[in-house]
Amino acid sequence: MPKYFKKTSQIQVIIALRSTAITIQLLLIIFVNLGLAYQLPWTPLVSVISLEILFTLSSYIYYRHNHLSEKKASQKAILVQICADIIFLSLLLFFSGGATNAFVSLLLIPIAIAAVTLTPLLLSIVAFLAIASYSILLWSLPMSVMHGNMQGHFIGMGINFLFSALVVAIVVGKMARSINQQELAIAAYRENLLKQEQVTSLGVASAQVTHQLATPIATVQLLADELSENLPNNDIVADMQSQLTRCRDSLAEFRAMVFEIKEQVVKVINCQDLFNEITVSVRFNNPEIHLQLQNNTGCNSTEAVTINADATLLPAIINLINNAIRASKANNSKTLCLTSQIIKGNWQFTIRDYGKGFTLKKLNELGVKPVNSEQGFGMAVFLSHASLERLGGKLALTNHQDGGALVTLSMPISSQQSKTANHKEISYA
Repeated sequence: MPKYFKKTSQIQVIIALRSTAITIQLLLIIFVNLGLAYQLPWTPLVSVISLEILFTLSSYIYYRHNHLSEKKASQKAILVQICADIIFLSLLLFFSGGATNAFVSLLLIPIAIAAVTLTPLLLSIVAFLAIASYSILLWSLPMSVMHGNMQGHFIGMGINFLFSALVVAIVVGKMARSINQQELAIAAYRENLLKQEQVTSLGVASAQVTHQLATPIATVQLLADELSENLPNNDIVADMQSQLTRCRDSLAEFRAMVFEIKEQVVKVINCQDLFNEITVSVRFNNPEIHLQLQNNTGCNSTEAVTINADATLLPAIINLINNAIRASKANNSKTLCLTSQIIKGNWQFTIRDYGKGFTLKKLNELGVKPVNSEQGFGMAVFLSHASLERLGGKLALTNHQDGGALVTLSMPISSQQSKTANHKEISYA
């Protein structure tokens, strides 16, 4: 679709074009009557143009105070405007020579406008109305003009108009839709590229912070070891060592994950094993949470259900679960529901919390860009969404009908025999 149609409302463009057409119509009538000394019926022509001016002013006032945000409403409004143009033009042609008028080909212009603004169904309605109008003008010609070979000439004109209308509707409509799809694809690519740049920036910042934390953690570990030698039975020192070990292990896992991402290492992961690893992690880090588990991946099946993923999949899922736990706790609940199932060739992992759910604004923003959220959603959802998109997965955020939020993760499965479904690493070139 042309850029001009995107910069302003399509209704406003059509009204502006009609206003220009009205001016040209008045000038042509005056020129034909005075300049060419050809007498036209002033009364019906001026009456039609007056109705056209009244309709244009009414449309301008109405759409100035009523903005069309819904796509269907906008399409219907454009259809009404274009059909009105065909009717007005047909009336003007009827009172000024009918099909013999040299400007009868102007009936193709509404079809061209409809081709770049309307859906194929509505475009066919406009094309049918224009062809019907031309046919009526042709059949309403007086018999006095049908002398000699003129009858064949007018039949040829009718066939020519029909062919031209079909060509304009099909070719222009196809080209307009193709251009529109290309623009949408380019916009989606730019949005995805911007998102990946944001993720890269966050990754660089995380790597820098991790590198800076390694030295102080090692120093504190040495101090904790010395305290452990002096106070071997102290529970506080033992707990401190345990937490430092977790920090050290997390840093090591982060370095390994960065290396795998850099080398584009992909693993064939068993969905059952992944589900078990998720539940173990949640129970270990959040023992106070009551988990409701629904596992329908078929752990006793002869054929293992596997997916292709890298090291970012598990942290992405854990981030979503931690946010769901935070949302449940904010609503005075300690329950979390995790569901694993296979639907239409995809492994779906659903997280249901018992929080307050998402607002409509949050649903539109979460996953698209980093946003602030009282429940903790926002940055983690953005990163998880970017990771899943890179792996070919999808992330859907909805509200549960009984309260709380639903986060559904979907990954395409690659079913293999259980003997070959172990965590085998595959490196992409």
